[in-house]
Amino acid sequence: MTGMTNPAQAKAAKEATDWIIRLHEAPEDRELKAEFDAWCAQDPLHLDAWNATRRTADLMAGIAPLGADQAKNGKADWQRFLDARRASEDDLTDVRTAAGEDAIAARAEETAKVIAAQSRFKKRGNTSWRGIGLGGLAIAASLVAAIIGPRIATEMQADHFTKTAEITTVTLADNSTVTLAPESAIKVRMDGTTRFVELLSGEAFFEVTPDPQKPFTVGADAVTVTVLGTGFDVSDTAGRSSVAVEHGLVRVENAPTVPPVSELLEAGQQARVSRDGQVRRSTAPASQIAAWRHNQLIAQDQPLGEIVDRLRRYYTGTIVITDAELSRQTVTGVYRLDDPVSALRGMARAQKATVREITPWLLVVSPS
Repeated sequence: MTGMTNPAQAKAAKEATDWIIRLHEAPEDRELKAEFDAWCAQDPLHLDAWNATRRTADLMAGIAPLGADQAKNGKADWQRFLDARRASEDDLTDVRTAAGEDAIAARAEETAKVIAAQSRFKKRGNTSWRGIGLGGLAIAASLVAAIIGPRIATEMQADHFTKTAEITTVTLADNSTVTLAPESAIKVRMDGTTRFVELLSGEAFFEVTPDPQKPFTVGADAVTVTVLGTGFDVSDTAGRSSVAVEHGLVRVENAPTVPPVSELLEAGQQARVSRDGQVRRSTAPASQIAAWRHNQLIAQDQPLGEIVDRLRRYYTGTIVITDAELSRQTVTGVYRLDDPVSALRGMARAQKATVREITPWLLVVSPS
């Protein structure tokens, strides 16, 4: 299910998606255009589905809305989306070397080729995804580069990192362990007096070997976490750092350039600290701390956009939310991370929203 209210609407949406591709491949085909016009006139559901699908398709490329009197002018929605993604990651650009840029370009080109191949041969229901051609390949390459480029820059700094949908556990020199969530990266510094791990991106669960002579410290974007021996989770998302303790005791502090934060957390306690020093404390059963280790995503009155950010790490394509108000609506529930598409559709149903599969690698969430 994709949030459609009945099978007729679902069928119309699938046909509209197919029309997007057919018309984009043959924009000068008059017979095809006449067939399309007849389809639109056949049922009001068809025209509604076409208008909705055309809007979401604009997120993928600047496709002129065929059948309309005038083409859409200005920058396409998908381009604005990429601009926003680039801007949000601008703090990583300084670490890109010439070799790093070459790696980004090569990875984007190879991934775009895979996308093109999938689009030719992979099917979803009754909709056959045809070849996207050179223009589509260029779109795919730019989209992939914008999304994976900052990730490659982070990986270049990291001692350990994970890919999409990958979870791995690393044993450190002091026998402490770090379990990395998907799309996460850490940098480790250990010597005779220091045990320090920097969370460069994503989320990680730490099981620390006690050593009173050498406190174990984790640095994230907005906080540092100091422990003697405990198990705790640290995550970094959109300018906020979160710490949750499964067992033991930790001290959470922030950077000295903002109003000071110093929080003691014990088992079942959590704290979210923003860059401006705002702190939000909460509690949860210890068994729910870092539930992602068991392929569970637990949401408790959290914004849909924030939950989807976490879900993106488990989906090999891209997820876009088209509506800011929808992104702010709160979500509560338990979702399976080993089936991110079904999880997304479950969240969307709860918000009376729709999930559209524009290509096998792009899901768009929009109000119904």
